[in-house]
Amino acid sequence: MARIIGVDLGTSNTYIYRKGRGIIVREPSVIAIDEEKSKVIALGQAAYSMLGKEPAGIKATRPIRDGVIAEFDVTVAMLHGFFVKAAGKGSLNRPNVILAVSNSITEVEKRALEEAANEAGARSVAIIPSPFAAALGAGLPIEEPRGSMIVNIGGGTTDVAVMSLGGIIQCNSVRVGGDEIDEAIASYLKRKYNLIISLTDAEELKRRMGTISPTAEEITEEVHGRDAVSGLPAAVKIKNTELKEPITEQLAKITECIRNTLEKLHPELSADIHDYGMTLSGGGALLDGISEYYSKKFGFEVKTAQNPLDCCVEGIKKVIELFPEAVSFNSK
Repeated sequence: MARIIGVDLGTSNTYIYRKGRGIIVREPSVIAIDEEKSKVIALGQAAYSMLGKEPAGIKATRPIRDGVIAEFDVTVAMLHGFFVKAAGKGSLNRPNVILAVSNSITEVEKRALEEAANEAGARSVAIIPSPFAAALGAGLPIEEPRGSMIVNIGGGTTDVAVMSLGGIIQCNSVRVGGDEIDEAIASYLKRKYNLIISLTDAEELKRRMGTISPTAEEITEEVHGRDAVSGLPAAVKIKNTELKEPITEQLAKITECIRNTLEKLHPELSADIHDYGMTLSGGGALLDGISEYYSKKFGFEVKTAQNPLDCCVEGIKKVIELFPEAVSFNSK
């Protein structure tokens, strides 16, 4: 019997769960290829460290953008590499794959993801919605007759969903996530300081200094890049509080998506959300001050899941362990 594995294939990171072995892949969704030889030379974290620093002939890239495939063949190669890593010293024997995907993708984009997984070595593929998996992984009581709300902020998309009695009642998505925040930070530094930095450096800056907390302690850091006017290497000192401007510009789009979801709810579900609150998951939930930010915006409790990065793959794990018979696989 083929093994079942769960894959959270995100714009920024990929997580793979294998029954009996736990989460065995936690890697950036990045691959480096020798274009002349059509050979994979690095995968995951090793490829991520090469972004923007590759020599001629070597291409380091993120083949998933905004939650969908941007480069099909490269995505197949990356998935195949991750499947091999998941196999370890043993063999996965063409696994059945449960793949969590954003609600924002189209049927065509969904079929492309299924086909990529098949080409990478899957025997068959089942698709489940990312917000459902994230809510399950966050421990929300989605099977109970009450509203449970999840906001899953990924690298390229944010899914907002309200669930009850095991199903999704309302769901909205916006193609805004960590990547758009990184781009906003890079644009802000160029606009204000004429400093050009890479999106990889913007992401690292966000992780170290990004905050929207009104009580955050002010810190200053020197940021290195290239001067937009002279073209020479340059550095400027910035405060963490300055990053609130570009970050909140992007969060405003997520706020609107949340508001649109709330406005469509029946009064009974609205009352549940007011009483029980909203949970944040995904990498964006790690932003300093974000739960307080949304609590103030909406007037009810907003909390961050215990392990926001793992919520989606933990949800897939529960599907595999508790009710795999409920999943419908599509064979190649």
